[in-house]
Amino acid sequence: MTPVVVKELTRPETPLRRGAASETAWAFFNGEFVPLRDAKVSVMTHALNYGTGVFEGIRAYWNKEKGQLYALHLIEHYRRIHKSCKVMRLDLEPSPERLVEITLELLRRNDFREDAYVRPLVYKSDEIIGVRLHDLHTAFTIFAVPFGTYIEIDRGISCGVSSWRRVDDNAIPARSKITGSYVNAALAKTEAQEAGFDEAIVLTNDGHVSEGSAENLFMVRNGTLITPPVTDNILEGIVRQSVMRIAADQNVPLEVRSIDRTELYIADELFLCGTGAQLAPVTSVDHRVVGDSTVGPITRQLSAIYFAAVHGNDERYSEWVTPVHKT
Repeated sequence: MTPVVVKELTRPETPLRRGAASETAWAFFNGEFVPLRDAKVSVMTHALNYGTGVFEGIRAYWNKEKGQLYALHLIEHYRRIHKSCKVMRLDLEPSPERLVEITLELLRRNDFREDAYVRPLVYKSDEIIGVRLHDLHTAFTIFAVPFGTYIEIDRGISCGVSSWRRVDDNAIPARSKITGSYVNAALAKTEAQEAGFDEAIVLTNDGHVSEGSAENLFMVRNGTLITPPVTDNILEGIVRQSVMRIAADQNVPLEVRSIDRTELYIADELFLCGTGAQLAPVTSVDHRVVGDSTVGPITRQLSAIYFAAVHGNDERYSEWVTPVHKT
């Protein structure tokens, strides 16, 4: 395999303004910063045809009062993408620390003054027909777009347990963010939304709760926060770990164990979490009300602390965020 080569960083001649369209936005592609409109791949690209890539989703939060954009969990995401690359035999040369530098430079070039979403992508770039992982070249790109909240904490969401089962570790490892594996999430999400639900909950092959279509899951019963173990075919979520730390700091009892489907029906509280979803309270499952159908007190408590932290307003979690704009 040919490793990804990163060219030396250079500063842009002029910064981009807020709300920059794709015609003026920047991406990192083939080892250098290029206009997003020029970051293109062939229809023959191996990853496009066979799903042989891995990715991350990274949020950056705009703090208007501080005039600062805070990138969330950068080093954690890039350590995880390296692990995903190992599973998929992708040869990503830049270290996690170097990838953090590239991401910060990309965000500065785009000059976001609003919440943003960053998508790093590592993939098999050969223009070749033939499914395999070995003896192929690796490419790496990052792009970023403005991105706000799409699930409101005060409203809560409805979920339906999907007829689609979560992919097993011995089939397509769910602990890695493999591009091709997200067809599993797409099938579950579309099934749920076309049935009138906001989101899907998927089960393992043995019938235990795994996660949402693309989010980790937490349940509250009798004051204890409960989440499935990593061996129940979940993504080893970074936001999941953040929630667990906040819970520990708040002395909320935590239990990591398998969850039965019907426990969701009698839970006191339920929420999904992830970089995109953030903390999304669930107020009904399979047309059964969760708790009293409102956002529960533990969910509200954890969510309030989480949102303060990601906006750079809670010093206890300052290591989670990296200021983007130089002051």
